[in-house]
Amino acid sequence: MSLLPPPPKEIKETKPQFFQNAELDDMAKHFIGNLYRYRENIIIPKGNGPVQIKTKEEKMIEGTIESCTFKSLTACVMGYGLGAAIGLFTSSVSPNMTDPIGNERKQTAREIFREMRSTTHSYAKNFALIGCVFSAVECAIESQRGVTDWRNGTYAGGVTGGLIGLRAGVKAGIIGALGFAAFSTAIDYYMHSR
Repeated sequence: MSLLPPPPKEIKETKPQFFQNAELDDMAKHFIGNLYRYRENIIIPKGNGPVQIKTKEEKMIEGTIESCTFKSLTACVMGYGLGAAIGLFTSSVSPNMTDPIGNERKQTAREIFREMRSTTHSYAKNFALIGCVFSAVECAIESQRGVTDWRNGTYAGGVTGGLIGLRAGVKAGIIGALGFAAFSTAIDYYMHSR
């Protein structure tokens, strides 16, 4: 009695057979082809022009750009820039600058620039916060629902407006939520109808 394993049996290679009739089987193999699919045999419909398969790096970059964190940071930076521009414009035409004629002392350029800087920075911070919160909430809602439509912006506007208005009280929070949701819906409708 030997402890060696038995010799391997010869395995017959079986070919796939679709039909019992040899002619029908050959015809089926001709139209279906082999059962092995290689990457070169992938059929991609060319509806809108040539299609290219994305590399891993392209998929990674696309995933990063579509992440909620990236969208929120981008909205924060863009909101800061827009707020700074609006704040600069508002401070340049603001009537709350003291009247140099009615005042005993003259207003210096340094005081004017300091006031413009504080107004511009205040607007920029507020717009950055609104953009970041709105974008983060909208992305979270879109990820949870799994649908991209106008309701995401409306819900996000309601949450953002409610959070902003809640600083002044519950009534202001409800009014802010309704107003911001209506504004978000109107903007979404306008952007998608064009």
